[in-house]
Amino acid sequence: MGDLIGKAVVGEMYYVSRDEFLRILESDLNPIDKTKVYASLCRINTLYMIAKAGSGHIGSSFSSMDIISWIHLNKLLIAKETQSEEEYLFFSSKGHDAPAIYSSLIGIGELDFELLHQLRRIGGLPGHPDVSIPGVVTNTGSLGMGISKAKGVIFANRSKGIKSNVFVLTGDGELQEGQFWESLISAANNDINELIVIIDHNKLQSDTFVSNVSDLGDLEGKLKSFGWHVSRCNGNNIQEFSSVLQSLEKNIMKPKVIIADTVKGKGVSFMEHTSEDSDTEFYKFHSGAPSSDLYHLAVQELITNSNKLLKDLKETELSLERIEQPNINSNEANQYLISAYSDSLLRNVSLNKNIAVLDADLIKDTGIAPIKEKFPEQFIECGIAEQDMVSQAGGMAIKGLIPIVHSFACFLSTRANEQIYNNSTEHTKIIYVGSLAGILPGGPGHSHQSVRDISSLGGMPGMTLMEPSCEKEVGMLLDWCIKESSASSYIRLTSVPWRISFKLPTNYIAQPGKGVSLTK
Repeated sequence: MGDLIGKAVVGEMYYVSRDEFLRILESDLNPIDKTKVYASLCRINTLYMIAKAGSGHIGSSFSSMDIISWIHLNKLLIAKETQSEEEYLFFSSKGHDAPAIYSSLIGIGELDFELLHQLRRIGGLPGHPDVSIPGVVTNTGSLGMGISKAKGVIFANRSKGIKSNVFVLTGDGELQEGQFWESLISAANNDINELIVIIDHNKLQSDTFVSNVSDLGDLEGKLKSFGWHVSRCNGNNIQEFSSVLQSLEKNIMKPKVIIADTVKGKGVSFMEHTSEDSDTEFYKFHSGAPSSDLYHLAVQELITNSNKLLKDLKETELSLERIEQPNINSNEANQYLISAYSDSLLRNVSLNKNIAVLDADLIKDTGIAPIKEKFPEQFIECGIAEQDMVSQAGGMAIKGLIPIVHSFACFLSTRANEQIYNNSTEHTKIIYVGSLAGILPGGPGHSHQSVRDISSLGGMPGMTLMEPSCEKEVGMLLDWCIKESSASSYIRLTSVPWRISFKLPTNYIAQPGKGVSLTK
């Protein structure tokens, strides 16, 4: 066992041991109080996992933690312990809350405790859920698929005479994907009452507010119009959420959805998007690991709140394990293609009013935030709707604009593949930019790792594919796409900073079909 912790020490990291989780799980606390404590401990471990890995999604994990904890403890775990004949399944469709799901699965003993130290590591836990991990029902990370997957599971169980209860957690930004709305129709037509969908309505997608990108409007009214039973509650209030969930499990012969209003970053005051120092446009803690100082402030608040809760419930305060905080600072000598691309794009946009820059809710990751800030009239935020974005670009190209389309390579090349092909058959000029390409960005998991973009876009009529080798070549290639090419192009960008051991010749010019010797 570790030490009793009152104050966190700078330079150290803290996590809750398996023994501490067992102490809470085996206590006589009522289900509501037990879940409150459990969720609080899971937040400490989730923060630890992300900080140790150097990347992850704190905001989404913390907003959904109370929901995940209640279902794991009071649905899945109880069904397992009582050997219920009914099958209980739960999975998240949004994927960004993987650290929260992992920490909870570790807490209930579904996963080996040592995996707590292996988030985004080879042989450990992938950045997005994968079926290779016990307790993970389906692969997620590509958005909008969850309800469709759940319907398939339920149809299969019905054919086998198995009574199932399936809980699917979605994000609210995810609702911009067309598949989400497609999946609602047959669920109502086929009276799939075994299904309960929970929308983690934290009001933010990635780094900005949903209302700034694609306002959901009357969400309750929309869902009801599809024939679903709709309830709404505070998703961070365990008492309220559990009451609503219990009411839905009684004689409602429709698919059910709970709009769970939550706070992104819930549990750490300065990480909550409702905090006074929160940016009014961009949320700071969507992805990435906190700095050493911010980790210390956050974990101290979580420890203090957990111990206060335990004291109020007349339980012993936490005994935590600790390790030295690893140094995750990047090498300044590394080359970063995204930064080079951002600079080159900004230069081109400033010189050419005919360029339109389109984004799929990845403004920071793809390096185009400066365009929105300095040239908003040439920037279009399309949200999490790649097919819509690519077809918008097609219409712009028909009317003579030069659209430059941005997303992660894994989503741009696949989800909008038919739309890209349609644009290509019109012989117009569109520049597609796929970030996070290749095998190097392994941390987020295979859903975000694109190695098939070359084959899926290589057959597009008239399209030129290119991948810059270093920062210097990024600007050359973008200039060629904009100023010299008469057809469409695809620029493949590796997002991981990397040290380059070669130098391009001083007189080097990027030209199709012409290579250059880097070594003898």
